[in-house]
Amino acid sequence: MAQNPKLDVFSLAAVLVSAHYGLGFLLGTAELSLTLGAAGSLYAVSLGLGTIALLGLAKFYWTKGEQIWTLLGSSYGNGVKVLVGLMSWSSLIGIEAVQIISGAFILNVLGMPTLPSMVVLTILFTIISLLPLEKFGWIFRGLLILNFLALLYGLYRLHGLPDYVRSPLEFTESLQQVTLPTKLGITLSTMLLIILDMRYQQFVLQAKDLQTLYKGCILAAISLLLLAFLPSSIVIAALRSGILPPDIDGKEILPFILSWIGGGTDKPLGIFLIASLLIPALGVGSNILRVQSKTVLDFNIIPTFKFNQLLVVIVNACLSLAVALNGGAIINLIVFFYAVYVGAVFIPFAAYLIAETGYYTFSKMSVRLSLIVSSMSAMSTLLLTFVNPKISIFGSAELNILGLGILFGLLSLLVGQVIENYLLASNVEEL
Repeated sequence: MAQNPKLDVFSLAAVLVSAHYGLGFLLGTAELSLTLGAAGSLYAVSLGLGTIALLGLAKFYWTKGEQIWTLLGSSYGNGVKVLVGLMSWSSLIGIEAVQIISGAFILNVLGMPTLPSMVVLTILFTIISLLPLEKFGWIFRGLLILNFLALLYGLYRLHGLPDYVRSPLEFTESLQQVTLPTKLGITLSTMLLIILDMRYQQFVLQAKDLQTLYKGCILAAISLLLLAFLPSSIVIAALRSGILPPDIDGKEILPFILSWIGGGTDKPLGIFLIASLLIPALGVGSNILRVQSKTVLDFNIIPTFKFNQLLVVIVNACLSLAVALNGGAIINLIVFFYAVYVGAVFIPFAAYLIAETGYYTFSKMSVRLSLIVSSMSAMSTLLLTFVNPKISIFGSAELNILGLGILFGLLSLLVGQVIENYLLASNVEEL
């Protein structure tokens, strides 16, 4: 890769944490915690566990010095590289939709209606993504740190620190409310996403040495696990204190608590704290659009004219808005799109790793077939889930998307190998 290894332990841990500590993490966990208590932290805990699991392949990625789409593309052809990139692009649609939803519900606390807010935010994301503002990313991260400190103060004001200390024990007990398929769907999709996610890999590749890499991953995992219980603890404390309106939407809880800390939405501090949550949404949302557009244009699928660049951004924004308008819980939406990417890429990447060990080498044709079929299976299952959320094959929507993608990917890999080794080989022999 073009980037040179340079990150020390704390810098690596910081960027690994910041890759997932955002509005989806905060607002999504708080939303689920309104009904599930400490179990609402399942997604956040899975991020920490996934970062620990990343240690298993961290040395491999760091040694190879390339991301998954480059590794697979070098072994199985440029078409594979492009399709893996497109599946990564598609997963960002859900993350972008989450930024739209989060921003809209932050504005709800200020009295603004949801639908117009979503449309306006989408337009703002589009405009900002076309501006060269990447270097101001530190401002967005700084505001999230400010909100983290404000939430800690809110936890103290609500006498919720004992809730936070007890949260790991309460987490294991409250998980009984969550069905096994849902637990598996969220946990597996999230953990595997971190192992296969190019956003994480780009930081792993920048560690200055292996010792730094391992220590940075461990520190990031510990940090994520500590952060995982903050949103759920403050929701539990707020419920017990009785400060929440009876009809509040789960997505509005953290913005409401920030306004409460600041004295209300009519007070300067309250407005400032809510704005400091909204501005990162603008930064992350516009950056995701920028990355999506760059992914499409980098593969030269369409000519890179300025009009085409604008068209790609607009299409990406409209797709994300359509998903956002469909509604649903924030964490579920995130994990749905995680499951699509993992379901598509898992089997082809597993085949690549097996070939790297020298144990067995699958043919290029079988891996290509596997990637195509698994991508189609995972994406079509996602679309069916939006049409009919009650479809149940493996017991939960997340597990349906992930399981069908992996299952059909495995079957098509084996079928492709049989065709390559026996049917085509026998035809060649007859000729």
